[in-house]
Amino acid sequence: MHKPIYRLGLALIGLLLATANGAAQEWHIGTSLIGEPKYQAGFAHFDYVNPQAPKGGTVRLSATGSFDTFNPILPLGEAAIGLGLVYETLTTPSLDEVSTHYGLLAESYSYPADFSSVTFRMNSRARWHDGQPVTAEDVVWSFNKTIELNISRKNYFRNVTSAAVTAPGEVTFTFDQAGNRELPFIMGEVMVMPQHWWEGTGADGQKRDIGRSTLEVPLGSGPYRMTSFSPGASITYRRVPDYWAANEPTQIGTNNFDELRYDYFRDQTIAFEAFKGDQFDFWIEAIARRWATGYDFPAVADNRVLKELFENPFRASGISTAFFPNMRRPQFADQRVRRALNYAFDFEEINKTAFYGQYTRVDSLFYGYDLRWTGLPQGEELQILESLRDRVPETVFTTEYTNPVAGDPTKFRTNLREALRLLTEAGYRLEGRSLVDSQGQQFSVEILLRDPSFEILALPYTQTLRMIGINATVRTVDAAQYSSRVRNRDFDMIYEVIGQSLSPGNEQRDYWGSVSANENNSDNYAGISDPGVDALIDKIIFADDRDTLVAATKALDRVLMAHDYVVPLYTSRSARVARWNRFSHPEALPEYDIGFPDIWWWDTQKAAATGGR
Repeated sequence: MHKPIYRLGLALIGLLLATANGAAQEWHIGTSLIGEPKYQAGFAHFDYVNPQAPKGGTVRLSATGSFDTFNPILPLGEAAIGLGLVYETLTTPSLDEVSTHYGLLAESYSYPADFSSVTFRMNSRARWHDGQPVTAEDVVWSFNKTIELNISRKNYFRNVTSAAVTAPGEVTFTFDQAGNRELPFIMGEVMVMPQHWWEGTGADGQKRDIGRSTLEVPLGSGPYRMTSFSPGASITYRRVPDYWAANEPTQIGTNNFDELRYDYFRDQTIAFEAFKGDQFDFWIEAIARRWATGYDFPAVADNRVLKELFENPFRASGISTAFFPNMRRPQFADQRVRRALNYAFDFEEINKTAFYGQYTRVDSLFYGYDLRWTGLPQGEELQILESLRDRVPETVFTTEYTNPVAGDPTKFRTNLREALRLLTEAGYRLEGRSLVDSQGQQFSVEILLRDPSFEILALPYTQTLRMIGINATVRTVDAAQYSSRVRNRDFDMIYEVIGQSLSPGNEQRDYWGSVSANENNSDNYAGISDPGVDALIDKIIFADDRDTLVAATKALDRVLMAHDYVVPLYTSRSARVARWNRFSHPEALPEYDIGFPDIWWWDTQKAAATGGR
């Protein structure tokens, strides 16, 4: 499941339900995948916040690329960062629990025992910034417009047959299938927009149109409102002093900064220089070499800039990186070719020379936690795979997936020979120094990148591919061009990141399902369209319990890896954070997130010592 600002998708179990003999409908404030929600009705605030956190100050943040719209639902264009500060959803996550949400715009919710629908009761205190109430009608309108205008979201919500106001202040989503435990939950993530504003008239006298891009400052219900922007360059959000939810239990101790400002930079290299120059405050380091060698500037030496490692964001999630070959292009359709591309990748050498040994090679698309495949299939996982034996590779029953290992000249040459053997089996041959097909055309691969900082990985890889006759190149483009080319599937191979939660569900269709293979706005970069994969995704979505979900996810992971759909790269299980020392946070951060900037606050003394504004 997706989430605009680094939130991973979750699933839903654990609510007590109305009984079949007609007992009164029971409403609950929270839902959890594993066990019962930690917080019960009447709780004061989340344990991980400081309810007395001071309000004030400005936090300056960065973004890469540009933006051209404040419309949050259109599939085209580059939506501005931070719109989640303006618009809200029906529910909101807890950061110290796994797969747990509590009501926000909706104060409570209920659903029947067969998970065939979900009803949300709106919070009567919820208000748009113009003072009008947030209504159930707004929810229905927002949902219908989202699936009308965004095909990716339509696919994500494909099992929802209707959204309707079923009582004053209540909205019900009805599903076409029972048994999908995640669906009631993910409906709480619907972004709610003000129907009256979008159907009204703008300052220019023209009627607004939710189906078009716009740079008109939006009206929302969230803790911040947009106060100024420079098109494509910067956006400033200001805390709403009379925010309707300021005293709601889920919001106490949060939204402590008076102002959040985002400045856009062309790429990460330029952005890091701006960070060093104190043009913004907080930096998540993506480059291992820079983390090891690039923090030798004076502000680090005198502790005005702090470097920290945080495990929190990875305790309930997995993040893997990979090269995705575009199987819509004929040269990548043959699995032997894709496997050969893996043999040509010398992770061990790159990790040693470029990454300072900071990474681990991934061999799973659910790497880092208990949803990853292990050993040979057993128990319920084996039963699931046996039921699909005619639709999954036979190797999943007999052979554990392994990545080629190099790191020294002998192993490297052996791997290249194996890569050439596989390519020869696939119909290619070496003519001089060129690998050509039966028509005499050289095998070509262009690796498309969105940031030059990734060239440290891609350039050595292309040099190796050239050793076996492949015409391999790297093309780095700006963020807007990268998004356009990926959206239009105009690429040979890209470097991308896949994030997974402990609660996989509908989002797996967007990553790997046939339904998304030909949808330009999906995250199915490789173009996977396979009946066995589709069947396993459905087994995850319609799992009866946690054990079945885990077994089905391991089976899916195993099958995806057996098909060699990606060239697996690497991961780190800690977030590398550098920040100007102007802020404080609760002594104990939440178990599964660092909570920045949500629960941090401006520290006047630290800011003064750091040269704060």
